Amino acid sequence: MKYFKRILRILLLLLIVLGIVGYFVVRSLKPDYDGEIEFPGIEEEVSVYFDEYGIPHIYAGSEEDAIRALGYVHAQDRLWQMELLRRIAKGRLSEVFGRDLVSTDKFFLSLGIDVATQKTVSQLDPEDMSVIMANNYLSGINRFIENGPTPIEFYLTGVKKTPFSLEDVHNIIGYMAFSFAMGHKTDPLLTDINNTLGSEYLSDLGITVAPGTEWIQNYHPQQDKETLVAMVSAVHQAMKNLPVPSFIGSNSWVIAPDKTKNGKVILANDPHIGFSQPSVWYEAHLIGPDYEKYGYHLAGVPYPLLAHDRNLAYGLTMFENDDLNFYYEELHPKDSNQYRTEDGYRTFEVINRKIMVKDSSEVSFSYKKSKNGPILNDIADQIKGQTPVSVHWIYTRYENKLLEALYRMSHGKNIEDFSAALPDIHAPGLNIMYGDAEGNIAWWATAKLYDIPDSLNTKLIMDGSSNKSMLMNYLDFEQNPQAVNPPWNYVYSANNQPDSIAGQLYPGYYLPENRARRIVQLLEAKDSWNNEEVAEMVTDVVSAVNPGITRLLMLSVEKDSLNETEAGVLDQLYQWDGSYEVDQNEPSIYHRWIYYILKNTFEDELGQERFSQLLKTHLIKRLIAPMMADKESIWWDDVSTKDQKETHADIINRSLRLAFDSLYKDLGTDPNQWDWGKLHILEHKHPIGEIAALRSFFNPGPFPIDGSREVINNMAFQYDSIKTYPVFSGPSTRRVIDFSNIENGWSILPTGQSGNPFSDHYEDQAELYNKGEYRKMMMNKEEIVGSSKSLLIFRPL
Repeated sequence: MKYFKRILRILLLLLIVLGIVGYFVVRSLKPDYDGEIEFPGIEEEVSVYFDEYGIPHIYAGSEEDAIRALGYVHAQDRLWQMELLRRIAKGRLSEVFGRDLVSTDKFFLSLGIDVATQKTVSQLDPEDMSVIMANNYLSGINRFIENGPTPIEFYLTGVKKTPFSLEDVHNIIGYMAFSFAMGHKTDPLLTDINNTLGSEYLSDLGITVAPGTEWIQNYHPQQDKETLVAMVSAVHQAMKNLPVPSFIGSNSWVIAPDKTKNGKVILANDPHIGFSQPSVWYEAHLIGPDYEKYGYHLAGVPYPLLAHDRNLAYGLTMFENDDLNFYYEELHPKDSNQYRTEDGYRTFEVINRKIMVKDSSEVSFSYKKSKNGPILNDIADQIKGQTPVSVHWIYTRYENKLLEALYRMSHGKNIEDFSAALPDIHAPGLNIMYGDAEGNIAWWATAKLYDIPDSLNTKLIMDGSSNKSMLMNYLDFEQNPQAVNPPWNYVYSANNQPDSIAGQLYPGYYLPENRARRIVQLLEAKDSWNNEEVAEMVTDVVSAVNPGITRLLMLSVEKDSLNETEAGVLDQLYQWDGSYEVDQNEPSIYHRWIYYILKNTFEDELGQERFSQLLKTHLIKRLIAPMMADKESIWWDDVSTKDQKETHADIINRSLRLAFDSLYKDLGTDPNQWDWGKLHILEHKHPIGEIAALRSFFNPGPFPIDGSREVINNMAFQYDSIKTYPVFSGPSTRRVIDFSNIENGWSILPTGQSGNPFSDHYEDQAELYNKGEYRKMMMNKEEIVGSSKSLLIFRPL
């Protein structure tokens, strides 16, 4: 018995020791929100007050010191995120994650972001304020790397911390720009459909926007099938493996004083970005003698993309314009190292690159490059076809002034200052939304836009040997879509088609009118908006389109084929108002039915792989409503049945039966148990959370979640045959700025401010976010200091 007690005492002592050691280990890995840190280079003491959600409010004697402190606190919460983002353009993900990322590294190296970055950085003026302030921000990041605790991910992966540079900033911006593009997912697929099935099949896909849909109004005050299928597959695979999110879409609207209760501008914005952990934005409030800005920063980028102060506020959505195009290159009949141009044959440039791979040998590869861009056939192993296809992307072809533009936007004092910066945004295409304390509201589509001849279809792969296919003339920025102080007293964007510019509808990969129609429907209904009502509108989960589609489909349903329960389900669905809450079953029925309609309509002609590719495009979202109404479409016939020709009604009824059967299998025989929340699930995935044993530690969720694809609360998922609909993108923040109460704006992040899993702010906003609630964006110093949970002081060294 004494021996047994002695063993227990020893075990208890060991547990106590391990607990103490564990406590100090965790403490050593957590961000420092309290205390004093010596910082060489700062001129005066800087005080950083962290509010209850870990948002830093940085008070400094100069803007230079404020942005140095921002770099430090941003790094201590997001260094691992910064590390991954800077590796993408340079093809260095395989160093961290091994051979699975080699194809992704090859793809991004071939785009030439890093080469374009080197050229841009070499041409920067070191005396320009945008460069000076960026270097101050980087000094803060690098001070943390030298002096701060190492995040746990670096220990788990064996990655060494190294200093950040201006090249890293530009490479991160370059990845952001590419993630906005959609041409790489769409153009080769549409070309393949056109080549193999014919123009009638292509025209029925509605690749142009119908005139009856909701457009954003302007207002100015004054050929090788194997190659093509494999190309799309290779691009999807490269993007799928990325351990960081992509930019998808967004909502924003700005309401003029004449349409608000308090007679001041209200701005709302919720950019839609792939969910991840940590989430995309880092919030920070910087205050100096001559500068104040509450902003949202990308990891490793010194200037906010979304921001406000006491004078003005701005946000963004994705323009979705076509800035990435593909060209067939015609080879010399006797020399495959040459390609045809209008001036004769030229020799391909050959680019040699190397990729370091974790726990494996180095990978060397080369690819060819024409005057139009890199040849994709040389990059992805899946592409075996003989026809070379090059990719032309405006981001890498035009002078890059993005860093300067972001700086000037963040330092604008009024609408004139602010708008003067916008012509320098050549890519990615953005809808910039603006409002100010003087009562101005505006929307500008910013991008370098081409003058596209009527004879050219940029949605298809073009002829690289002909100058007639070259897009060489740019429109003046004044011709870009925009609306400044329009008489209808609001501006908005939901990634939908803008009105005509330069006498044409500008081609792009715009999203359907669903969100736009709902936004306009709500805004037009009243002229006395307040911030509470706007905040509620941001979380609206009602589709203005899907109930109409449902009722249209029901006109073709053969009621005799349904049992009593199923008939009751359809009666209930007929009364559906289009709302998407977790305890409703109508969304489950609707989306299962639509999926099987799409599958039975397109998969017989396209095959499984091309059908899967189509489901990943914006095009599939746009074509659902018009397709359901087009009873004569050539796509309705099932080409796999040789002895009959299927009709619209045949596909509708076949799909309804499959939808019911799959729901019985997945959720049981009682339709009252088919809750949307059992299918529509949100999990915020951390790259290391892919390891099953670490999933619960790194990944917040999974959560049942309100909303759906293409409602204002745009919780997007892809149609698939799997049981659930995992949400992959949605509002990356929700923010409401009311100039009648500027010190109390509202915001929320999907999980939390910190990317450090040991931080108290790793997922402390997740519950609020899931409920559609907000927290305050404080700007009043007395309130900030009085409510602060911690104070970090930087002292000159």
